[in-house]
Amino acid sequence: MFTGIVSGIGRIVDVHALGADASLTIEAPAGWLGNSAIGDSIALAGACMTLVSIDAAHHRFQVEVSAESLAATHGLDATGEVNLEKALRAGDRLDGHLVSGHVDGVGTVTRFERAGESWLLEVTAPNVLARYLALKGSIAVDGVSLTVNRIADGVAACTFSVNLIPHTVEHTTLRGLVVGRRVNLEVDTIARYVERMLAARSA
Repeated sequence: MFTGIVSGIGRIVDVHALGADASLTIEAPAGWLGNSAIGDSIALAGACMTLVSIDAAHHRFQVEVSAESLAATHGLDATGEVNLEKALRAGDRLDGHLVSGHVDGVGTVTRFERAGESWLLEVTAPNVLARYLALKGSIAVDGVSLTVNRIADGVAACTFSVNLIPHTVEHTTLRGLVVGRRVNLEVDTIARYVERMLAARSA
């Protein structure tokens, strides 16, 4: 489990094909890998991956990504910056919300602009995720825990808005968002269970 509180910005520096799967080499900030070990879970842009090797001298680590994960996410098949978060440990503070690292869908940025001292981010999400979005509820965008401020349901898709404080923009890859950019989305875990229980009761 994760919290959606990004602890560093890494960079995918190499993508090596393993048949339909891929091996990624990620460069982390100096010192970020300090207490990491092979087998640890690491969230890359909101997607949970297993650390398979560490090159501490060069601040690099490797993960292997399945074809299924590559098809269900965005940004893990090419070099570039990614948000990093280590798995939550028992006793850690839960500053964001519970995030599993299982991407539910890929959305598209439709608006990203200044709104006073903050930034307004608007994302169009697959309609299948609409039932999990709630006003003032939580959503993870590229692994960043955010609060939903507005929802507009459509026929083929839904659009939601969030506000980003300057700290979030400065310390995550969300600073580089532009209209048309695709982002990984994970809905709130509790919302998924509630929807499942309601569906079972109706049946």
